[in-house]
Amino acid sequence: MAFPGTGKIWMNGSLVDWKDAKIHIASHVVHYGSGVFEGARCYDTRQGPACFRLDAHLRRLIDSARIYRMEVPYDQQALTDAVMETIQVNGFRACYIRPLVYRGYDSLGVHPGACPIDVAILVWEWGAYFTKEAIEEGLDVKVSTWMRNAPNTTPAMAKSIANYANAQLIKMEAVADGYAEGIALDTSGNVSEGSGQNVFIVRDGVIYTPPIASSVLWGITRDSVITIARDLGFEVREQALPRETLYLADEVFFVGTAVEVTPIRSIDRIKVGRGRRGPVTEAIQQRFFQIVRGEAPDAHGWLQYVHAPAATTSGGASRR
Repeated sequence: MAFPGTGKIWMNGSLVDWKDAKIHIASHVVHYGSGVFEGARCYDTRQGPACFRLDAHLRRLIDSARIYRMEVPYDQQALTDAVMETIQVNGFRACYIRPLVYRGYDSLGVHPGACPIDVAILVWEWGAYFTKEAIEEGLDVKVSTWMRNAPNTTPAMAKSIANYANAQLIKMEAVADGYAEGIALDTSGNVSEGSGQNVFIVRDGVIYTPPIASSVLWGITRDSVITIARDLGFEVREQALPRETLYLADEVFFVGTAVEVTPIRSIDRIKVGRGRRGPVTEAIQQRFFQIVRGEAPDAHGWLQYVHAPAATTSGGASRR
């Protein structure tokens, strides 16, 4: 993924040039990881550009900030308007959306109380996270030696910058060992999640996924896939999954905003099922892409179209 280096970024109510979107080196977030963020997508549908479940993403952003005692200075509607405005001003029909709330420049003690709460929104064109071959044939992954964070350490339900230090270790180890991705276990040795993806397992036609208590992010794509699977008539169970269930599964797949729905063909060099995308994964994957591309009815109201003008201008977003 290469950043464009041009275009506009929304920062604290104003649109600024990409090259000018800077923060001070003494900002609290640089030293202590004191920030939360989101990753959402805008898809180029037949009816025009549409954001997928933007409301859920922005609600989770505000919820993540609440856990870290960060009072976001914009309400959800103002953030929605800012996202739409930023997509429009950059002229994108499809893009990745990265809202960010972080503690800025004031002081560098561990306690961040005096630091301002800053907000930024980046958008850029970003295609599939993995190759077309991987989406159709599947990934080779490993079980990571790095565990996900224990309960009551750093909260897994918050999409915080700090949590992604752990995610980086999982991803870097997997790549260094010749795999596309890693799957981490929780502190009880049960399946948790990938470096930035939720995990689903299929066995005898039943779909399983780890519960929120297994140190997984409460994923919005995860929630969407559970809904899609049930709409298609599959049984979905959220339950603790021992490591060995990965080796005994008929199918395994990742889901997430970046990876969308991507099959896994091997884990620790053990072939999953037929060693390629299975029928359950394919059915869910096809329905997911049909919905986000506007090719199937949006029965759950997940698409928010960008064609309407933003309710506010860059200088007039409502601060709380």
